[in-house]
Amino acid sequence: MFRTIGVVGAGTMGQSIAEMLAGKGLDVHMTDSSGARLKQAQLALEKNLDRQIERWAITQAEKKLILNRIHAEPSLEHLAQCDLIIETISEDLESKKSVFQQLDDIIPEGRVLASNTSTLSLTELASVTKHPERVIGMHFVYPAFRIDVVEIVRGLQTSDETFERTKEFIERDLNKKGVMVFESPGFVTTRLICLLINESLSVLQEGVASAEDIDAAMRIGYQFHYGPLEMADRFGLDSVWAALDRMFRDYGELKYRPSILLKKKVRAGQLGVKAGQGFFQYTKDGERKS
Repeated sequence: MFRTIGVVGAGTMGQSIAEMLAGKGLDVHMTDSSGARLKQAQLALEKNLDRQIERWAITQAEKKLILNRIHAEPSLEHLAQCDLIIETISEDLESKKSVFQQLDDIIPEGRVLASNTSTLSLTELASVTKHPERVIGMHFVYPAFRIDVVEIVRGLQTSDETFERTKEFIERDLNKKGVMVFESPGFVTTRLICLLINESLSVLQEGVASAEDIDAAMRIGYQFHYGPLEMADRFGLDSVWAALDRMFRDYGELKYRPSILLKKKVRAGQLGVKAGQGFFQYTKDGERKS
């Protein structure tokens, strides 16, 4: 049973996962290589919970309980007590391999090391550890507290025990649907949503419809919570580019080639919500401006 969870990376996804886990009554230890980013994450978590209070989604008492369950830790060594570690740092293979190598030395045998990677090989991440059988993929869809599906990705040497324990945790303790996928760049969710975003960019660039109308068509017509362009803004346009670029290189198919418009936006620093500007404009709290 996993009761104490470590989250490596205090970025947007790390915050979302930590909030979701704490909301389920679990003890969360979150760490980041940047102390400043860790402090920013704590402030962002509090602001997000305040927005939920405004929407009557949670109470002040629930907010206090969630924040009390999330502990900011200065280094990976402080995660030795955790039953499960979820790595959520940026999609850079060498950086992730370094983290897994360190975790393998710190975390006692029999505990699970998971990655939230959306495009990288679990087998390659596990290859730098002495216990590759305990490495698995747990790919949450943002925002983790709202989306009730998790892709469970087995590496070549992931053991049956690791898989079964992870699946039980996701479905029983988190009350989410665990979907088993075979190791493949982009898995299911990232592969399909990035293609939709890329095609939406082509529609926009061709002048078929405005960004507002493209999103409205998909949001209303197909009951999306966000349209594909706002979704890209919330993922981070640099992250979308990185995912598409990796799939383009791995699959070698033109459909994955990142849109020129996407590249222009990233080069201009218009990365989406985190920059306050993407295809739409956003407040500091991540709310879309009208």
